[in-house]
Amino acid sequence: MQRRFISNGDPTDMIEKTISEARAARREYLRILRRMTPEQRLHKAFELSEFGKKLFLAGLRRRYPDASEEEIWAIYLRRIEKCHNRNY
Repeated sequence: MQRRFISNGDPTDMIEKTISEARAARREYLRILRRMTPEQRLHKAFELSEFGKKLFLAGLRRRYPDASEEEIWAIYLRRIEKCHNRNY
């Protein structure tokens, strides 16, 4: 979907519209989450986690196009190791 912004030339108009749309989207997202059961929310969390992992791996493949899957996986694990919360 291509988006077009009609503006009077002031870039703050576009920024304000974008912020307003983001707030509206967040309100809708929270409304949907509140209607979900705890089991549905947990399932959604797992889905989002898996999506994030796939997106991260796709980004690594794009950044390192000549790397084998084994090399991509090793890079992935090293990066995840840096992010892991060791407080528990």
